[in-house]
Amino acid sequence: MIVRSRPNLMAVLFTLQGSILPRVALKVSFITAAAFGVVAVERAWPHPFPMSAGIGPFTLVGLALSIFLSFRNGACYDRWWEARKAWGTLILEARAFARLLGALLPEERHGELRSRALKRVMAFAQALRAQMRREDEMAAASPWLAETEAAPLRGRPSVADAVLVHLTADLGRTQRAGALTDIQFGLLEQKIAALGQVQIVCERIQGTPLPFAYTLLLYRTAWIYCLLLPFGLAGTLGWVTPLVTALVAYTFFGLDALGDELEDPFGTEPNDLPLDALVRVVEGIVLDALGEPAPPPLTPEGFVLR
Repeated sequence: MIVRSRPNLMAVLFTLQGSILPRVALKVSFITAAAFGVVAVERAWPHPFPMSAGIGPFTLVGLALSIFLSFRNGACYDRWWEARKAWGTLILEARAFARLLGALLPEERHGELRSRALKRVMAFAQALRAQMRREDEMAAASPWLAETEAAPLRGRPSVADAVLVHLTADLGRTQRAGALTDIQFGLLEQKIAALGQVQIVCERIQGTPLPFAYTLLLYRTAWIYCLLLPFGLAGTLGWVTPLVTALVAYTFFGLDALGDELEDPFGTEPNDLPLDALVRVVEGIVLDALGEPAPPPLTPEGFVLR
């Protein structure tokens, strides 16, 4: 995720870090070159090839295309924001779980169980981050689990969910042994269920992309519009046509590319969610509850927070 103060004019014009320009530069260059070709033909052979389409039809199509783009980008941003709220909920529930454990399972009597439960929350967060980024979930969760705990998780369809299953079973044994009342166990189980709900939300976002036909229609229309636009502008703007066409192409293809980034908010693109930084927050919560020094929060590198 890009983290930086409001840029000045020079930064606005020349900043590439976090900009969508590198992703659309080839398309914009091709459209600009095509616009130069249209103007050159119109200037060289004005009578055989009169460029007199006019700007009227392009104004109507451009307006419709802009509205269509805004709807798609709004839908993509909703996915990004819902994912951020889900990870905010994960942090909230991790804090609440740590507080409840400290109150219901005091360190002097249940230190080992409490430590194991807190580390499993951290293992869940690491496994969920790896799952969302299509990395090795087991490798991410293992450092927070004993070998005897990690072994049964290998080969499970979802390591994150398996961690919660073992956490619930562990607390259930404690409740049956009489160390927790039914109400106390219910309070802890509510927090575990809330963590599971976070996973469900993330899996729903990741597993349900925007309809492909929706994206395809927008992409085709943007290409056709930008390729035909010089024919409407060449007769009146002359050699300024490539510049105007490039600006329009940059806007349309840039919004389309930005929507692609936001559609999958769990990736590693500059505008994706900083899952590493969010997991570091959970790590600080767990280590603080264990009485161990917490690591410092992650800071942006080159204005990018991972």
